[in-house]
Amino acid sequence: MAVIAPAPTAAQAKAKTPRARQPTNGHRIAIERIAPEIDSGRFPVKRVVGEVFSVSADIFRDGHDRLRAVLLTCRDGDTNWRGVPMRLVDNDRWSATLTLTDPGRYVYTLEAWTDAFASWRDHLAKKSQAGQPTADEIAVGVALLTEAVRTANGAGRTIIESALASAQRGATSALELLLAPDLETAMAECGPRCHLTRLEPARPLVVDRPQARFAAWYEMFPRSQGTEPGESATFGDCAARLDDIAAMGFDTIYLPPIHPIGLTNRKGRNNSLGGTVADPGSPYAIGSTVGGHDAVEPQLGTLDDFRAFVDACHERGMEIALDFAVQCSLDHPWIKEHPDWFEFRSDGSIRHAENPPKKYEDIVNLNFDAADWRGIWRALREVLRFWIAQGVRIFRVDNPHTKPYPFWEWLIRDIQATHPDVIFLAEAFTRPKPMRYLAKLGFTQSYTYFTWRNDKAELADYFVELTCGETREYFRPHLFTNTPDILPRFLQTGGPPAFRIRAALAATLGGLWGIYNGFELCENRALPDSEEYADSEKYEYKVWNWNRPGNIKRFIAELNRIRRDNAAFSDWLNLEFLPAENPHVLFYARVPSNPRETVFIAISLNPLGDEAATIELPLERLGISEDSAFAIRNLLTDEVLHWTGPRQSVWIGPRVPIFVFKLTEAVDA
Repeated sequence: MAVIAPAPTAAQAKAKTPRARQPTNGHRIAIERIAPEIDSGRFPVKRVVGEVFSVSADIFRDGHDRLRAVLLTCRDGDTNWRGVPMRLVDNDRWSATLTLTDPGRYVYTLEAWTDAFASWRDHLAKKSQAGQPTADEIAVGVALLTEAVRTANGAGRTIIESALASAQRGATSALELLLAPDLETAMAECGPRCHLTRLEPARPLVVDRPQARFAAWYEMFPRSQGTEPGESATFGDCAARLDDIAAMGFDTIYLPPIHPIGLTNRKGRNNSLGGTVADPGSPYAIGSTVGGHDAVEPQLGTLDDFRAFVDACHERGMEIALDFAVQCSLDHPWIKEHPDWFEFRSDGSIRHAENPPKKYEDIVNLNFDAADWRGIWRALREVLRFWIAQGVRIFRVDNPHTKPYPFWEWLIRDIQATHPDVIFLAEAFTRPKPMRYLAKLGFTQSYTYFTWRNDKAELADYFVELTCGETREYFRPHLFTNTPDILPRFLQTGGPPAFRIRAALAATLGGLWGIYNGFELCENRALPDSEEYADSEKYEYKVWNWNRPGNIKRFIAELNRIRRDNAAFSDWLNLEFLPAENPHVLFYARVPSNPRETVFIAISLNPLGDEAATIELPLERLGISEDSAFAIRNLLTDEVLHWTGPRQSVWIGPRVPIFVFKLTEAVDA
């Protein structure tokens, strides 16, 4: 039961073995099976601005009296509740909807009560229809109207006063007035609420801006955006690349750490030990004599240069996502200022980071079990506040699953209390339950296992898991094709067709997708027997030819254009898999509220050759009979095809592995 029952009397509390339950006049209304809710209200449901928020529950009481119910919402910590009437759907299931207009943290609850007037009207109508005397019933109605008129106002008061006056005069029209629909409406608003019952505690709700659910990310390594071999690029060089990236349709520029890099144990080429000052080192070894998490690597420029880069992004309708990596180099100022924040070995040396068999000799972790753990929490919060002040509203968080859960819940809630537009992406390639728990705690978006899902069955199974069940209420998957740490083997062996396939899948299966720079060039050189890039720019300066032959920039631009032009892609939960008679062809649809705007996608999963498949369309749901002719438009080529019947054949090849289409407006009935 979701409603708290009345407390027992003192006598009941003392009785060790009561023979029978004592009668009470407590809650006679049950409120059960609330949807949505996460872990009985422990964690917030997530939505975005502009979305219609729907809540339902089982609401019933003993007997046959009529009920009313309302959905109540307000900002977390406020008492200014907004009410939306609920409607009875069927079988004691009630529901209500409201449109969400502003980002922030909210709570929602339900109230239900016995509608004494509506229940009385039912009795009155039945007696009247049966030809039985109604004088006693009318007297009861007068009492209810008299009680209601004391607190009624506006048009409702006028209606109630008129009906009350007629009933008191004994007018022949009194019965008709008492049964009038407008009086029932007025009394539903102003009448007494008997057995009023509220769902406790209120359930939390987080409303994010739309970019939390729909965006296209481009990960840029800032120091490798220049033209001079062996030298770091600057934020100015990064700004010079923005038009090229915008032309591909990306709206978010994600930067790995841009902070000063430590020199002690600096890594050399391909993660080798013994790097020198001539090596740029890993940007994840944060901190030097120049500064720490609130400073900029001097080779990239100054803080003013960074702000200019942020402005350049905004001018193009793009924004910055900045890496938030909770670790330090051995030269970070915090080590001298707060040595108690770190772990030291018995010989006095500081303990560097490890993930056996991997060793990170250039990095040390903060000790969240330190006596001054509160100081660590506050310092990291100040880092975020600093970058928010520089215009950053998105943070990609490095390895959050290795830090305490309470820290993330506190930090995200604290930041979003004053900046509800801030988005947090969890880079947690870990076990499923920790990934989901981080999302529950507050992370806006989450990395996924998509990067390693390649065949038809595992892709379909995984996305059914993400889009169905409770997970859909709080876990927003971000589909990255690759990262600086991950060059999947499918990309290593499949050549440019594999890159097109993975881009097509990432762009059309979800609302959030991204690539790491070099993907558009089909860069697939890996270290032997590894998913690590060979000659990775994590450890050296790179100069790229961003227009080198064989690139797939135009293909990526077309994918992003289709996403922007079709509202079906804005809600990632509308994914539906459809039949395709070929194990190498995945066929699915993005189904919006208007089914005629559905976008259908068939993708070949084979980078090595052509594939043909018979697909099956759900014509009846589209308002088309199975023997009718209809037209579809290829959204890549704008070609119009005329089909008849639900089963159609498609051919897809490595060069263009996707067939994406929707119905045209002209359909032959």
